[in-house]
Amino acid sequence: MDHTDTTSAAQPLRDKLRGSGLVLSWFSMGSVPLAELGARPGFDAAVIDLQHGLWDRMSAHLAVSALGATPVLMRTLNDSDSAIGEALDSGARGVIVPMIATAAQARRAVAAARFPPHGGRSGGGVRPIGEGFAAYHARNADPLVAVMIETVEGVRNAAEIARTPGLDFVFIGPGDLALSIGCFPEPDARHQAACQAVLEACDAAGLACGLFTFSAELARTRLDSGYKVVVAANDIDIVATGFARAAEVFGVKAGDG
Repeated sequence: MDHTDTTSAAQPLRDKLRGSGLVLSWFSMGSVPLAELGARPGFDAAVIDLQHGLWDRMSAHLAVSALGATPVLMRTLNDSDSAIGEALDSGARGVIVPMIATAAQARRAVAAARFPPHGGRSGGGVRPIGEGFAAYHARNADPLVAVMIETVEGVRNAAEIARTPGLDFVFIGPGDLALSIGCFPEPDARHQAACQAVLEACDAAGLACGLFTFSAELARTRLDSGYKVVVAANDIDIVATGFARAAEVFGVKAGDG
């Protein structure tokens, strides 16, 4: 009798996208113990940031092991087939692919995340083979795929990107978007209008839209305003804020020499 579980590992996350939304914790510092401490109940998934974070392929693999039943998404190094495949080989439930500016790029990202005949992902990897590739394939052949819009060009093409078959959500990178618009470090009305344009394009396509947020309070506000994916905590800010508050007890403020 075949006991292979064919339920997609990403399905619980998709269900939350259609419902209350996804609340993420975000990890850039490359510390597996820190990810263990931070990925706690209250967050729907943990993000391992392979683009701007300090993770390498081994530590990312170990983080997935350490987090156990906690769903892991990985922001990939870039939109290449190899970067997307490596992230998924580590055991991630899905990928967030950065710097997507066109629908063609979005289609390639979706294809890179799926095995033939639905895509071009190569079959292999330590975790998939160790688990048994047939069982792994049955549960992970349809991972969650998100793309990041974070440039003026991406905003201009948002409606077409949002209609990409197989895409689960669009995620706005507000920092890079501000750089692209030319309003960094103080986002202005142009930035607000660009984010709203992406949100409306996603709504029109029936696709969830997310936004990187820098605090739990802002994450709550964005969820209430229609975004479906937010970041409630990231390890850099949590650690830096904690040490800064401790130093202030002794009269040392952030920025003092």
